[in-house]
Parts: sequence; C-alpha cells; structure tokens
Amino acid sequence: MTYDHTPVTVADKRAVVVGGTSGIGQAIAYGFASEGADVVATSRSQEKVDETAETLRDLGADTVNVTCDVTDPDSLERVRDRTVEELGGVDIVVASQGAISRASVQDISDADWDFVTDVALDGVRRVTQCFAPAMEEGSIVNISSLAASLSMANLPAYSAAKGGVEAFTRAAAKELSPDVRVNAIAPGFVITPQNADTYAEGTEKRERIDERTPLGRVAEREEIVGAAVYLASDAASYVTGEVVTVDGGFATSAF
Repeated sequence: MTYDHTPVTVADKRAVVVGGTSGIGQAIAYGFASEGADVVATSRSQEKVDETAETLRDLGADTVNVTCDVTDPDSLERVRDRTVEELGGVDIVVASQGAISRASVQDISDADWDFVTDVALDGVRRVTQCFAPAMEEGSIVNISSLAASLSMANLPAYSAAKGGVEAFTRAAAKELSPDVRVNAIAPGFVITPQNADTYAEGTEKRERIDERTPLGRVAEREEIVGAAVYLASDAASYVTGEVVTVDGGFATSAF
C-alpha cells in the first residue's frame, strides 16, 4: 500500500533570501541550498554576499552575487531581475532583513524609530511589492519576532515593526491569493554570531531565558530552518496568512 502526499522540500525551487548573509537569514539560505534549491542570499554588503555565495555553491546551489538595500526599491528590482535572468524565475522569497534600536518608549528618537520601521516593516512591504508580480504559485516567508506579541523593554520600534509585519503578512496573504502564499515565522531567542555574547551560557540574561523556556534553552539558528522549508514547500500549499512561532514554548510560559 502506498499513500500519496506532498513532501516537505524546496528541491529544484529558486529562492531569494533578503538579509540572507547573516543570522537567521543566512541559516535559511544554507538550509534551502542543502535541500536542493538554488538560492540568492542578498544584503547591503558585497563582501558578505560573496562569502555566502561561495558557501551556497559549495552546497550545490546556483546563485547570483548581488547586493540590495530594502530601503531602495531600485536595488530590490535589480536582485529580482538578475535572479529571473540567471536562474529562470523566483519561487520563494524570504524577508529576513533586520534593524534594531534599544531605547525606551519615552527616549527613542524620530531618527531611530524611522530607521527601524523603514528596514523591518516598510522593507517587507517593498520586498513583497517587488517580487510578488514575478512569482507563479510562489511563497513569501517574512521573519517576525516574539517582540510582536510580548512586551520587551526598550524595543518599542522593533516591537511595533514586527507587529506590523504580522499584520501585513495577513493582509498580503488575502490579496495575493491564490497565486502567492504569504506567511511569517516568529522566532524566540536564537543564538547568532551577532548576539552570541549576549546569550552566552552563564550570563544573567541567558539564565532567565532558559528558566522560562519549557525546552530549557535558547535556539541555534539552524532550528528555524525547518519552519522556513515547510512554509516555502508545496507541502504547505494550503497554508497562508499564518505566523508560525518557533520559541521552545517561551510564549506559553507565564513563569
């Protein structure tokens, strides 16, 4: 007896990961490549784009060495056009660009607020507006955060931007259906090269997080990849407008 089902894989798909040269975005780019996808990992840094592209090729993916700035629609269009030209199309887009400013609600400046929301929220809008018209039966995956739904001190702009990302994800899912599915991932506390010192074992912050998290630890960035592969794959063909939380149970634990 056999049972037909759609496998969870991105093999043979063509993906663009904006913000894909560091942190969670880079892990997703590498994960897609290891699954058999061709992947363009892009950011503002040509050096990081080139380094990430080398690893993607080592993993067997075709790629394009191209930078972008999510505050500049022309640069996003350049990424889209080169991907379509060199890879033949775009099936998956991940918006993983990030910006953060640590200040209280009372103290955050207009400049810092505008910078964070321009990159983290308006950037998601620009990515969607740029790539969705070029996709056929495609999948967009936005990277949100627990900060969208939990109160975190000194992160008002970041929290507001991520809350907006989740609301925008639902709005875009409705408007772009049935051709393009739009979902989001809300990671919990994830160790990346950028925050390794902050979440290092033995620090007070790490101890507080581990104590509250039912799984008892923070995540490695590779642990976010599975959710991204699922949402980008044809196995999620009936999933749109959803936010998948990957936090070790942190949000469910009151104490």
